[in-house]
Amino acid sequence: MFYFSVPLGKLVRRVSRLRGGGSALPGLVVEKIDPGFMARTLSTLPLGVAVVSGTNGKTTTTKMVVALLESQGLRVFTNRTGSNFTRGVAAALLGEVDWRGRLTADVAVLELDEAHAVHFVNRVPPRYSLLLNVLRDQLDRFGEIDKTAELLQHVASKTTGTVVLNREDPRVARIAETLDGPAVLYFGLDDSLLSTFPNDDEMRAAPGRPAPAAPQRPHADVVLRRVGVDDADFEYDGVTVTTSMKLRGVYNIFNAAAALTLARAIAARDAGRGKTAVADNAGLLAALARVAPAFGRGESLVVDGLPLELVLVKNPSGFRLGLKSFPAAGYATMIAINDNYADGRDMSWLWDVEFDTLRDAGVDQLTGSRAYDMALRLQYDDVAIGAVDTEIAPALAAFIRGGAGQPKRIFCTYTAMLAIRRELSKITTVEVVS
Repeated sequence: MFYFSVPLGKLVRRVSRLRGGGSALPGLVVEKIDPGFMARTLSTLPLGVAVVSGTNGKTTTTKMVVALLESQGLRVFTNRTGSNFTRGVAAALLGEVDWRGRLTADVAVLELDEAHAVHFVNRVPPRYSLLLNVLRDQLDRFGEIDKTAELLQHVASKTTGTVVLNREDPRVARIAETLDGPAVLYFGLDDSLLSTFPNDDEMRAAPGRPAPAAPQRPHADVVLRRVGVDDADFEYDGVTVTTSMKLRGVYNIFNAAAALTLARAIAARDAGRGKTAVADNAGLLAALARVAPAFGRGESLVVDGLPLELVLVKNPSGFRLGLKSFPAAGYATMIAINDNYADGRDMSWLWDVEFDTLRDAGVDQLTGSRAYDMALRLQYDDVAIGAVDTEIAPALAAFIRGGAGQPKRIFCTYTAMLAIRRELSKITTVEVVS
């Protein structure tokens, strides 16, 4: 059957794209008729597969890892659309393989949703895995966060080479204790930055409650020492280096430390020739300095000659860090909150975000299916609201008209971001993700 699966999948992909259909449909088709397609194709890669998973930051981190590895001369396959279910990976493969199903690449770097990562690694054991964090997100899908940690632990247990863990997230760091086989590397933060990234337990602790004693932190391969306006300091191999950064947001810069750790691990081993190589650290830093935000993750577009920034928000930690990383002063602000499946149905997490930084300038426009929930939440923080419209297209048009002459920023959930990008593509150049 698999002799026909690739041509059929490619045909479905072409028809789907012509009709403006979803990017994952061809992958769903090929999964049904040829369940071994992914494993068979990815098993041919000399450096194997690297899986990137966790609650926050998967898309931008994956983009960084790809750029870093390409700077080392490696050919990298990745699921660039950000469709992080197994069918999305299969669909991306269909776009890259030839008609015989052959993939020209040295390594695959794949962003995977926590739950779908478990299904993927059962079929394709990765050589590397990078596990970013465990935070409350889509509780209607995952239940409590200890369940999410169990999903990531399963990914780590199936990894055959090296597991990269977030030293500062206790649920992620503890995964190392369960492993017997793969090497473990960590990425981490300078002590001065720890308060910027509270873990989920710390965010829910009562005010004034003493913090639990911190466990001994292991050595980290890469440590983020400082975050500047447009640069950052990283320490590795006992040396601290400064590099410029196009990425904005402290969370993106921390994830850069994660990307550097994984890229250094992969570049240091050339499995195709059975030799140990040395990563070109200068080349890695130069590549990191050129990486722009992934679509919707602090992405800056231009509308009427002025910047319009899209900031993805999908859980309390992400929204808090977004508000902290992108100050409201001088910007017209819009918030777009949907509760579709890909966003998570439970929007109660909005009450765990503090919106006082928006109090001075207010919010010009609220939209999305849960716009009125957002309006109620802002009222409790005494944030003035300009207008509310649950329909995204007219709300966006009104926001652009009303904010003429001002730079703009939109905080949005995932499906709201996609809808906003579609509307913006009618009036400005929007990055095309193929």
